[in-house]
Amino acid sequence: MQMWVYIVRRLLLLIPVVLGVMTITFILVSGIPASQRCFSSFGPPPNHGGEEAVAAYYAHCYKVLGLNVPIYQQWAIYMGNTLSFHWGNVGNFTAAAGAVPIITGQPVTTVLGWLLPYTIELALLSLAIILIIAIPLGRLSAVYRNRPVDQASRVMSFSGFAIPSFLLGSLALIGAVLVIYNYHLASVCDGPFNALHGSWPAAGCMPGSVPSNNDYPPWLISGVESTPTGFPTIDAAIHGQWIIAGDTILRMIIPAMIIAYGSIAVLLRFVRNSMLEVMNLDFIRTARAKGVTEAVVTKRHAGRNSLNVTITVLGLTFAFFIGGFPIIEEVFGLNGVGRALALSVLQPYDFGLIFGTTILFTLIVVIANIIVDVVYAFLDPRVRLG
Repeated sequence: MQMWVYIVRRLLLLIPVVLGVMTITFILVSGIPASQRCFSSFGPPPNHGGEEAVAAYYAHCYKVLGLNVPIYQQWAIYMGNTLSFHWGNVGNFTAAAGAVPIITGQPVTTVLGWLLPYTIELALLSLAIILIIAIPLGRLSAVYRNRPVDQASRVMSFSGFAIPSFLLGSLALIGAVLVIYNYHLASVCDGPFNALHGSWPAAGCMPGSVPSNNDYPPWLISGVESTPTGFPTIDAAIHGQWIIAGDTILRMIIPAMIIAYGSIAVLLRFVRNSMLEVMNLDFIRTARAKGVTEAVVTKRHAGRNSLNVTITVLGLTFAFFIGGFPIIEEVFGLNGVGRALALSVLQPYDFGLIFGTTILFTLIVVIANIIVDVVYAFLDPRVRLG
């Protein structure tokens, strides 16, 4: 089978997965009472005008939300709106719950377009930490089996499985705040907590504050939308705001490490076991018998041949990796898609954000797994024959 045929087949498999997630989400949300959905979208019913005003309120709500038609028609309308990216607007209640004010009343697609770069930056940093730590440490554990480095990696792996990300993130945030407070590392304007919490410093604490736009730089609108790329760290560097660019990276380091910790625990063990399996194969013994140095055997022969399993496991753990974003972004106050999802499921619910963030995360996970499958097919052409 040619590679392009394999890629097309994998892309076609994306369709039923996305449709299935959309349907499951619709079924779960449909279980919420209609009155709650009306309250979330239009606020409380009027307290004046009597029963006629309340009846008119619900009639308008049912018509706008499509609740006055059978459930299968509601599903069809929902699928049509979702596939055409008509995901509604962000409600005032989500903004009141702690989101940045600019998202209030904006289309969900627009808001997610603003917030997605923040999540992508955090994801790339987390992924870099996973690859930098898990693969070398897993290989060292295999080479120095049952030695101190192997024992330390086991402790790290078991703790990664045992400690929930929200608990680890809260403990890390508290510890970092105490360190900053004791060593006076934060400015008077920021304070120990604000120096770590949130994607950007508080308004008025910017270097060279600008009197307009709530003291944010002109290229950063209310702390969310940035220009020209949409990625805040890159835009800060483009505009010469190196202090702000460095600040955003520093604010992401601890959350990225917390998100990466659980995935490192999984990937590390698989890298170690895969290396041990490869190092016991005949071609490794042949290479050693020919006088090839142990470093070359470990790096070129065993290391490269163990990448297949490593990449496969990385794809399988990506959903677990992405699943930590809503909690960690909310704990650290980061303006990302994960935080939007966390706020959307607080009562009263924001159904537009629930649908939008769920579909977006589904697409990210599915596309990431397709990329992993394609990379695996390049490394092992036998996969394309299946």
